[in-house]
Amino acid sequence: MRWLKSLNPGEQVAFLFVVLFGALLVVSIGSVLWSLRERPEDEQEEWQRRWSHFRHELNMVWVGACLFWAAWVSGPVGATLLFGVFSFLAFREFITLLHTRRADHRGLILAFFVILPLQYVLVGTRHFDLFSVLIPVYGFLAIPVASALADDPARFLERNAKIQWGIMVCVYGLSHAPALLLLDIPKYQGRGAFLLFFLVAVVACGQMAQQVATGKLRARPVARRISRSFSMRAWWIGAFTAALVGALLYWITPFKAGQAAIAAFVAAGCGSFGSFVMQALKRDAGIHAWGNRSAITGAVGLLDRIAVMCFAAPVFFHSVRWYFGAWI
Repeated sequence: MRWLKSLNPGEQVAFLFVVLFGALLVVSIGSVLWSLRERPEDEQEEWQRRWSHFRHELNMVWVGACLFWAAWVSGPVGATLLFGVFSFLAFREFITLLHTRRADHRGLILAFFVILPLQYVLVGTRHFDLFSVLIPVYGFLAIPVASALADDPARFLERNAKIQWGIMVCVYGLSHAPALLLLDIPKYQGRGAFLLFFLVAVVACGQMAQQVATGKLRARPVARRISRSFSMRAWWIGAFTAALVGALLYWITPFKAGQAAIAAFVAAGCGSFGSFVMQALKRDAGIHAWGNRSAITGAVGLLDRIAVMCFAAPVFFHSVRWYFGAWI
């Protein structure tokens, strides 16, 4: 620990990526060796299904780690552009699968080509006060005005609410991830990558613990028609697991152990509820997965991958900046 603290911020972040990619390499080699074991023929079909799912998830983790590294290496401008592309693809995926009319084109053009780029410009230039209110204040007022000018009152409220909700989740929520990389905290300059890593780690551990708890416990679903697997008992297990992981990782953050645990609990809990909300939206749209596995958006299932972060990132960012910032 003393050796780690003796490194400068750039060397500490570089060490983080060495550990991250080293762990992924060990897991990948171990999984390949494990897959070479002989198994009974009656278990082959189930084994192939599980192995295919695990390999797909591991590949996605590798992709995420590489993008995380690219965001850090490319600096503020590169990180902002990278997450801006993610927001564009996710928003496009969201809008493509929902009903829109010709009169919505003005609002969509405003959202895609004005509000989205401006949001990330404010992130990249660290104008966090304006970036926090651009979409929920100015964007939410401008989009219905543009739609009203198209002179089509049919389902006006529903159509505009869809656009506003999509840009709130896909653009506003996700834009807080690169903002963590650029957040300037006293005595913590240059270590924003640790904050983003902390957020991803605790949210991922919380999600995994919740999935395991859902499979092991016969808990009553909170909303059966939306999700037969989401229960408050599993949610509490996932949130408390995230809090434990957060307390163990407090040393990479500017927080004390208790503060890190609270931040992790809040972020993971909000992320889990966000995933639940997105399931409700999918039920309303009559689909099982964003992207519908047909490549019509160019980013199949991207929103399914980042939905949790879209809800967890803004809550965590503002907790760090406003609430916990007073204690640092």
